[in-house]
Amino acid sequence: MTAEEPLYKRDPEAWREHLAEGNAKQARKRVGADAILRDADGRILLVDPDYKPDWDLPGGMVEANEPPLDGLLRELNEELSLQLDASDLTLACVDWVSPHGPWDDSLMFIFDAGRLSPDQVARLEPDLRELRRYSFLSPDEARHRLRPYVWLRLEAALKAAESQTVAYLHDGRS
Repeated sequence: MTAEEPLYKRDPEAWREHLAEGNAKQARKRVGADAILRDADGRILLVDPDYKPDWDLPGGMVEANEPPLDGLLRELNEELSLQLDASDLTLACVDWVSPHGPWDDSLMFIFDAGRLSPDQVARLEPDLRELRRYSFLSPDEARHRLRPYVWLRLEAALKAAESQTVAYLHDGRS
């Protein structure tokens, strides 16, 4: 071994220590996952959380070491008693959200879940500890209820879902 060659290149334990040190120092990002859910008429489901001032898409923050899709399925079940299968959803958008207010940067994933059946809509049961209510709205109505950057994200995700692509955004813009 030459003097320039790092020890971890030949020593598995030193390699694990090197990785652990990098893991401890590298940035960790908050991750959120939301869903586009529509009713039979194509209206979009929005929720009115009691812990924030504006309406939002259903979903929420992903827990540590939880895949975004699993986190979304968990949130939909917890907040709306909606049980979907991972195969029912497709990724429509990833948005890098720059630091704002007290928050560091984050990654937001938007999954398209298509249309809910009338039976699924009838069984929606909001967790009143987190949600005041929910409503299915036209895109124009949704635009007026959402924060502007959330609307930009949703609009891009709707276009991507329609074209069967995935949008990559930076603060809601491509």
